[in-house]
Amino acid sequence: CLTFQLACCCGTAACSLCCKCCPKIKQSTSTRFMYALYFILVTVICCVMMSTTVANEMKTHIPFYKEMCKGIQAGEMCEKLVGYSAVYKVCFGMACFFFLFFLFTIKINSSKSCRAYIHNGFWLIKLIVLAAMCSGAFFIPDQDTFLNAWRYVGATGGCLFIAIQLILLVEFAHKWNKNWTAGANHKQVWSGLLALVTLILYSIAVAALVLMALFYTRSEGCMYNKVLIGVNGGLCLFVSLVAISPCVQNRQPHSGLLQSGVISCYVMYLTFSALSSKPPETILDENNRNITICVPEFSQGLHRDENLVTGLGTTILFGCILYSCLTSTTRSSSEALRGIYATAETEVARCCFCCVPDGDADAEDHIEKRGGQTVVYDEKKGTVYSYAYFHFVFFLASLYVMMTVTHWFHYESAQIEKFFSGTWSIFWIKMVSCWVCVCLYLWTLIAPLCCPTREFSV
Repeated sequence: CLTFQLACCCGTAACSLCCKCCPKIKQSTSTRFMYALYFILVTVICCVMMSTTVANEMKTHIPFYKEMCKGIQAGEMCEKLVGYSAVYKVCFGMACFFFLFFLFTIKINSSKSCRAYIHNGFWLIKLIVLAAMCSGAFFIPDQDTFLNAWRYVGATGGCLFIAIQLILLVEFAHKWNKNWTAGANHKQVWSGLLALVTLILYSIAVAALVLMALFYTRSEGCMYNKVLIGVNGGLCLFVSLVAISPCVQNRQPHSGLLQSGVISCYVMYLTFSALSSKPPETILDENNRNITICVPEFSQGLHRDENLVTGLGTTILFGCILYSCLTSTTRSSSEALRGIYATAETEVARCCFCCVPDGDADAEDHIEKRGGQTVVYDEKKGTVYSYAYFHFVFFLASLYVMMTVTHWFHYESAQIEKFFSGTWSIFWIKMVSCWVCVCLYLWTLIAPLCCPTREFSV
């Protein structure tokens, strides 16, 4: 097993665990898992760099801290290793790492090529290269110019990553409806499940709309909240009506309320998240004291447990980022990003439809057991995902993490402890994401009407 792990780290072998009881793992899955671990490692480092709590604890508990900082030329109190500028440099190194691999793996169709072997192995060497890139960014000359230019590159890449997330959500909604509709053609139980889930989704969306109207508005003031809640609620109703309109149904009989229910729930979630991220509004009461309005009264008590809320929320957020990175590289998702959808006739209805692995037909072609976890070489006949696209998505995710951790355009006052404190930039990014999501879904409905000569299938 030790020999195999050395081959995994320094050679072309696929990675596995030294444990026979672990379930078998595909080569393509283990490769993506290893790159995800690299991504998580750098993300954790970025969060630590943005934490004033960690910095203060290090100053208190590490002996000779001041001398050590001077020794590594990081400033008198290691100020060059903390804050938004340090995160920008580390994420620059990670983004360059994934971008170089994106260029290196373009047009790889066989896992037997030399470039494919490098993509699937040599993990220790690649870890050293990643560390060198992240460290080397601290020695870039003219730091001010670099940070100003890199900030706009990060904002562009972060917005593009958000767009990919939204496209994948629309693809997920269509895939869900397509799969269960295929089952409804053979068994009535799937029709019942479709109706039940659709009812639940719309109940959640309506309940969220009512609760936000109750807790985030009041009779006087809160005009922003009132307008945005009304607009987003109206958009959900509009796309639902378009989805079941006769003209759309004639061209797309598989379009239905399940997809619009998924989109409505996500729109309500983004609306709630945006309203929670908006800077608090204050007014003077009758005693000339500042009071916060347009937020739920119970939410003000959550600040007593800021570290717990921030830690849990950060974990969930970056879990979603990682999920988006990995799912966007599956064959069906990458095709959806190009506007290609499979026909419903090829679908087999499943409750867990989204967990169907790629490359099942080749999965049993080549299996190796080397004293530990079983590795299935599922790419013997060809790659089951685009290597270049995989790295490009992680490149964009690196930029998105950089901008998110540093509060986008409120970077100078950013701290990980205040990750969920309100800022206008985060508020508008979430609101615009909400409207882009609606537009993307609406386009999938009306595109066949606008381009009647082109084939569309959802």
